[in-house]
Amino acid sequence: MPDWVALLPSINATLNGLATLLLLAGYVAIKRGQRDRHRNIMLSAFGTSIVFLVCYLTYHAALHHYTGESGRKFQGTGVIRPIYFTILISHILLAVPTAGLACVTIYRGLKQQWPQHRRIARITYPIWLYVSVTGVVIYLLLYHWPVAPAA
Repeated sequence: MPDWVALLPSINATLNGLATLLLLAGYVAIKRGQRDRHRNIMLSAFGTSIVFLVCYLTYHAALHHYTGESGRKFQGTGVIRPIYFTILISHILLAVPTAGLACVTIYRGLKQQWPQHRRIARITYPIWLYVSVTGVVIYLLLYHWPVAPAA
């Protein structure tokens, strides 16, 4: 497998971490009444999430192409195993609607449909934030969780 493919998981985690920071900054901006700043930050968060998705799909396609594998297997054992899979399943189930929710939320904000924007943002924001944070957690567990050497 080429080096560029092996780098993509860490790039993906970095993009998820950046999206998390941008989401938090966007929340702070709107709470301070900084509507233009909020818009710019949230559009940056959306762009970061799009770049993440492209890198994520590229990684899995390349991994399959070069190794025949569809993904990396979690090596952790014991209590961390069900914790990991609970996080992973909730992450996947919530990631699917996040793109659509984000698009609707952004559209309503850009069209200055403030009541509708606020209503959907109250749903979109915590889901998007959870997906971004758990993306980093999944990466750390999958690639950096200490695994005991085989006996």
